[in-house]
Amino acid sequence: MDGFLKKGKTMIEAANVKPGMFIKKGEEILKVIETEVKAGPARFSSHVHLKLQNVKTGKTVDMKLSPEEKIEDLSLEIVVLEYLYSEGDNFCFMNPQTYEQFEIPGYMIGNFRDFLKEGTALKFEIYQNMPISVIIPETVELKVISTGSGVKSDTDAPYKNAVLENNMEVLVPNFIKPGDIVKISTSTRHYVERVHK
Repeated sequence: MDGFLKKGKTMIEAANVKPGMFIKKGEEILKVIETEVKAGPARFSSHVHLKLQNVKTGKTVDMKLSPEEKIEDLSLEIVVLEYLYSEGDNFCFMNPQTYEQFEIPGYMIGNFRDFLKEGTALKFEIYQNMPISVIIPETVELKVISTGSGVKSDTDAPYKNAVLENNMEVLVPNFIKPGDIVKISTSTRHYVERVHK
């Protein structure tokens, strides 16, 4: 991507690896999911157990390293890409600055695929001109297309069904009407609040 900095290798000891980091082992780029330092018996040294996800295949792998072993810590850039369309299990995104397009594997998008609509902007972490991870937002704003009749929730507050512009159905307060923009939690898929534009 134009303008991205070319940085030298950054080496880090296995004992200092943290979840969320990206490391390179050989030609493979791996996202750190879990880390655990295990102490060995009296005469044996401890080791670092890493649970990693291969960013190309999405498969998880385990790795055992000595605490002082050096591995390459990747410095990533963040760029905003816009969603265009899906093809099979892949999703096409475009850099609105350069018009460069990228095919993002479905595993990387995960359940957020249900929130995608044309033009949805997402932040991606980039390494050597390739998106290797997506930063999923906590909430998204979607327009209400239609609403149903009111229902009672467990809290006895009046709610009703609503269909959003991405065809998702959620419960919203009775005062929400078609055309309103609502904020939805991406983790719970519940209504958060009405957005005043």
